[in-house]
Amino acid sequence: MSQVTLQVGGRPYTVSCADGEEDRVRHLAAIVDGKLGSLGDNLAPGDTKNLLFAALLLADEADEARRAGAPSQASLLDDSVPRGLEALADRLEAAAGTLENGHDTP
Repeated sequence: MSQVTLQVGGRPYTVSCADGEEDRVRHLAAIVDGKLGSLGDNLAPGDTKNLLFAALLLADEADEARRAGAPSQASLLDDSVPRGLEALADRLEAAAGTLENGHDTP
């Protein structure tokens, strides 16, 4: 297991991932960070809600692409991408919850 520190929403999050998956996790975090940045002034006061909202938007985009069968978004049709985003969102939510409770992430 490897540990990767990600910057999402201007905050660092350290998450574990399988060895060799570090770049993939960084890439997924960059997608989440980009989606979070696109929310602009629509951000909630808490990081957790913002991360959840960004994850929901990404999941919606992946689901729409899957339903449409859009060949131009073939990478989104791969089940590993939505699973990876879901796992990343879970880790980010857990880290945000830990930070909000005043504890360091493990």
